[in-house]
Amino acid sequence: MNKRHLELTATDRRELEALLSKGQLSARQFKRATGLLELDRGKTIQSVCETLGINRVTVRKWRDRYQQEGLAMLTDKPRPGRPIEIDGGQRAKVTALACSDAPTGHARWTLRLLANRAVDLNYCKHLSHTQVREILKKMP
Repeated sequence: MNKRHLELTATDRRELEALLSKGQLSARQFKRATGLLELDRGKTIQSVCETLGINRVTVRKWRDRYQQEGLAMLTDKPRPGRPIEIDGGQRAKVTALACSDAPTGHARWTLRLLANRAVDLNYCKHLSHTQVREILKKMP
């Protein structure tokens, strides 16, 4: 007799089947939902891996997350991402600086001049010329 790796509640099973029948899931959610249903039907972790083309560790993690979180495991938790180094106010100051007259000895502002002047004026701790380009590129 095969060991049952996962037993879904009746409502979770119906909800997963309804989600799969609609066909509007992302590929990641589709694989997770399919994997849970296959485990619930008594399939082994290895057979689910072969069917979905994924690693055994991944299927085990899905099983464990379902047991902890329920169907919330179908969606990823938000990731922190890279922190914003230059906020809107600082961007506005760099933009205003670019609109001002060029420094003496220069016909116009260069990206490097803008970056160096913004740091000198303490708009931010560091600013590269490529960041200045991105800031000015977002202007209308």
